[in-house]
Amino acid sequence: MSEIIPEMSFTEFKKLKAGELKELQSFEVISDGEHLMTVIIPQTGYIQDSVQNLAQLSNSVGGKDIPIEKEIMEERNG
Repeated sequence: MSEIIPEMSFTEFKKLKAGELKELQSFEVISDGEHLMTVIIPQTGYIQDSVQNLAQLSNSVGGKDIPIEKEIMEERNG
């Protein structure tokens, strides 16, 4: 968990609407006391480009492709 940017619980994150999210600064989402994700709200085009480059780098290491809803439901239902 970061001491650099604010934190929000996953429960609170799910309550926010898109318009409300756009008004916020970047923050980390915490679930069960652990870092779940970092939400970047880019304030400039340069920051958005930089974040997309970092996301591409992270995706090259792992994670499931989107859309994954069907895959997740199949895994849950066994």
